[in-house]
Amino acid sequence: MNIINQLNHNMMSEIANLQPTCIWRNFDALTKVPRPSGHLEKIQQFLLNFARQIGVEAYVDKGNNVVMRKPATAGMENRKTILMQAHMDMVPQKSPESKHNFETDPIETYVDEEGWVRAKGTTLGADDGMGVAAIMAVMEATDLQHGPIEALITADEETGMYGANDLPTGELNGDILLNLDSETWGKFVIGSAGGINITATLDYKEVETDPEDAALRVILKGLRGGHSGLEIHEGRANANKLMVRFVREAVETCEARLASWSGGNMRNAIPFKAEVVLTVPKENVEAVKALVNDWQADFEDEYKNIEEGIEFFTETVETPKQEVPVEIQDNLIDAIYACHDGVVRMIPSYPDVVETSSNLAIINIKDGKAVLQVLARSSREDMKDYITKTLESCFNMAGMKVETSASYGGWDPNPDSEILHLLKKIYKEQNGEEAIVQVDHAGLECSIILGKYPNMDVVSLGPTIRSPHTAGERCQISSIEPFWKLLKQVLIEAPEK
Repeated sequence: MNIINQLNHNMMSEIANLQPTCIWRNFDALTKVPRPSGHLEKIQQFLLNFARQIGVEAYVDKGNNVVMRKPATAGMENRKTILMQAHMDMVPQKSPESKHNFETDPIETYVDEEGWVRAKGTTLGADDGMGVAAIMAVMEATDLQHGPIEALITADEETGMYGANDLPTGELNGDILLNLDSETWGKFVIGSAGGINITATLDYKEVETDPEDAALRVILKGLRGGHSGLEIHEGRANANKLMVRFVREAVETCEARLASWSGGNMRNAIPFKAEVVLTVPKENVEAVKALVNDWQADFEDEYKNIEEGIEFFTETVETPKQEVPVEIQDNLIDAIYACHDGVVRMIPSYPDVVETSSNLAIINIKDGKAVLQVLARSSREDMKDYITKTLESCFNMAGMKVETSASYGGWDPNPDSEILHLLKKIYKEQNGEEAIVQVDHAGLECSIILGKYPNMDVVSLGPTIRSPHTAGERCQISSIEPFWKLLKQVLIEAPEK
């Protein structure tokens, strides 16, 4: 019994029987293997074991990526080599009430009444587990016709595209790159934005709290969150940006002092929760609570028809012994307030697509250290530089040290791509309508891979996934069958060398 069948036999779930079973069975197996970004040992070993069981060449390269190879079927040796690519890691987001441990626990899946597969209180991992499952289905199939096939399953895409950035040159043979990390069936992506991580830090010496002061933990949660590339234009609330508005007024009108701040946990996810601990003179406690109620009403009005279920409330906590010095506190509040968050501008030639944006993703202020983390994106290098310098300037004025990392360029579209024309032809034949060709604001690894293998012909595609990077992530069951049908046909019709 191979590793997939054994896992399904022992831990069968309802999604393993969905059609096409070759993809859903593999995806079900992937949900049993913990694979949050930064903790990929188990999924790497799982993929190597899978390849060994089915007799496919596989190894881990110097970038911690898993590479697989499958020779052409008889008579197909003269076709161009197709490289299928997906990433093995998933974003570890969960609902506030979830006790899930992403490093040890399997994802619990279910089928909802509207035909979507979801997870119970966590991200589903269809981003990009569906791409990996499709690769596994191709690799294990014995009834497919195809030319030479390679697979590249990259490491830590979600936290900085580290696997793609560390991808060795001269090892891959692919002529055509099919990136399986897009999230709307019927759309072929031929370009995407670049991105850069911006981290601002400040070390400070804490001061003693007035022992007569009370302390309140102020919690904002229940926001939708979302993917900072795909959903940044939808006007969803950023928990850190809402919280700073309240904190500033609490400091100005209630003599509040900041002891700590925690908001967001992934650079590429719009933060849906933030909490601060404030100290305040005891006689002002009720005023702070009233202020919280006022701001909740304001937020609900501002975000009606966008956000539902905003929760904003206080908890009494033990007064901390130390807090942030006044001057540092004020500078940090100013920096958070001034930090650009959201869309900077749209692409002039594609006015429905975001060109440049930033996401104030993570704030941690505690124990003498403040850390603010932002992911900025742009499909233009000059605008990526502009938003980076905008953010640097903002944080520099607060006396913070600013560092950048994990920068990657955009993927320039090629509307004359040979593989794009083939995919469009097959899609129309199979579905009776034209496919949509677009450029995405979400970052894809294609630009990095093209930088190392510039002669590859590249298109990104995938089934329909919604709300990735949130506990509401879901995959549309009806999109998997046509996605699989197209993938099989493009292998059959791969161009000759």
